[in-house]
Amino acid sequence: MKKHALLAFLLWAVLTAVGEAVAVTWDYFPLAAAREADIIDDAFYALVVMSVPVLAFVLAVVIYSVLRFRQQGKQLEDGPPIHSNKRVVVAWLTITSLLTVLLMIFPGTLGLLELRDNHINDPASREADMVVEVQGSQWLWTVTYPEEGITLYSAVKTQAIVLPLEKLVRFDVTATDVLHSFWVPAFRVKIDAVPGQVTTVFARPNTTGTMGGDSGYRLQCAEICGLGHKDMWFEVRVVEQVEFDAWVTENKPSASLAR
Repeated sequence: MKKHALLAFLLWAVLTAVGEAVAVTWDYFPLAAAREADIIDDAFYALVVMSVPVLAFVLAVVIYSVLRFRQQGKQLEDGPPIHSNKRVVVAWLTITSLLTVLLMIFPGTLGLLELRDNHINDPASREADMVVEVQGSQWLWTVTYPEEGITLYSAVKTQAIVLPLEKLVRFDVTATDVLHSFWVPAFRVKIDAVPGQVTTVFARPNTTGTMGGDSGYRLQCAEICGLGHKDMWFEVRVVEQVEFDAWVTENKPSASLAR
């Protein structure tokens, strides 16, 4: 029995080492273009690193059991019943529960609070630099800049949501008919658009770019909302402040009327 346990342990150690090497060296994240994306990616990375030994343990036990204890020849009867050890069960549940709380739930809760509470750990960013109102309908987005007096429509594919670099943006999200979902992949932020309610999410873009350079720069409905769901997207552009100011000047209603 000790020999089997030792061999299974060695197999687990090898699988864990290989898995951790892959998890650390493989760049599997899409483009991150906001501070919030960095927070979420760090949490996902930590979960992957912690999950590798667990997956390796399951694989080691299954692989070793199949190779060493598989049935030889035709099976004529059931094997003898196996009874678990209560002490082992209690110890396993206690240890894994504590590790789950300390290593996963507690840090995850802190990260969630940091995102939900408008970066409470960063006093410099408690107030949003600008507000963007987003309204979902079957099947288009209506985006309004209340301070700038600009309204955009996703049905007009020549338009795009333009955001200044390194500015904290508060998105006030709602819907007119059914549930939709506000999601910008490059920002990693996502929140439901609920009829009759206004939900709020924050993002601080930190990398300039457009949908032409990376498909993550788009507002995408992530809640199946009907036949036109797949077409409910809106390009997002992150630009320098000077370019954003020029865009605002060009797209203000007074400027449009003058043209």
